Amino acid sequence: MTKILALDASTDACSVAIHIDGHERHIFELAAKSHTQRLLPMVDEILSAENCKLQDLDAIAFGRGPGSFTGLRICMGIVQGLAFGANLPVIPISTLQAMARGFIAENPQTSLPVMVALDARMEEIYWGLFSPEKIPQVLSEEYVMKPLDVVVHPIVANLSKKFIAVGPGWHYLDLHDCAPEQQIQYVHPNAKDILTLALEEYQRGNSISILDAQPVYLRDSVSWKKRERIRSNSIV
Repeated sequence: MTKILALDASTDACSVAIHIDGHERHIFELAAKSHTQRLLPMVDEILSAENCKLQDLDAIAFGRGPGSFTGLRICMGIVQGLAFGANLPVIPISTLQAMARGFIAENPQTSLPVMVALDARMEEIYWGLFSPEKIPQVLSEEYVMKPLDVVVHPIVANLSKKFIAVGPGWHYLDLHDCAPEQQIQYVHPNAKDILTLALEEYQRGNSISILDAQPVYLRDSVSWKKRERIRSNSIV
């Protein structure tokens, strides 16, 4: 009789999902720059719709990154407040793995590994490689690098285009030399896929204290701010 709430705000999409004793409900919105205004009301909406109190939950799952610095911080702050308030454990889930899960759920015939790429801005991408299973297994570390560096990366080179490209990070022209024919760019991290992965983790006993939970940026905030200043000065 498991009850888990899942949240994600790692891109310009905002989503929540809940699992209650085998039943699920999801809410998904494209809410660029509106995460602060929308995420908590969406949580209230989904709990109310299921007549569920925060204290009734077993755990809270969230997209831990990589993704937007701002979105990850907003989501982390809300998860902290909810988890502390109800004394609940949390389950951090990779946003890249959730995207792989979302693609595979809609394409169960997939037999090739899935390489997920998110635009990291500053002409870089976040990427990772996953197995084509219902619960995608991690086949590589998660990286942040320039597209041209991705093209010559040993993992990518060894695949010889025998993979499926998923995510908006594949829009970079510099990636075309390594990109396969099958590209699905219009995929966002979604709380419903985070929920699926979180249920698996919860059953394995892999929830943690909110005190131990951290977002995964892959790029430190100092580098982000420094590059943003350089970019702003070059525009001026």
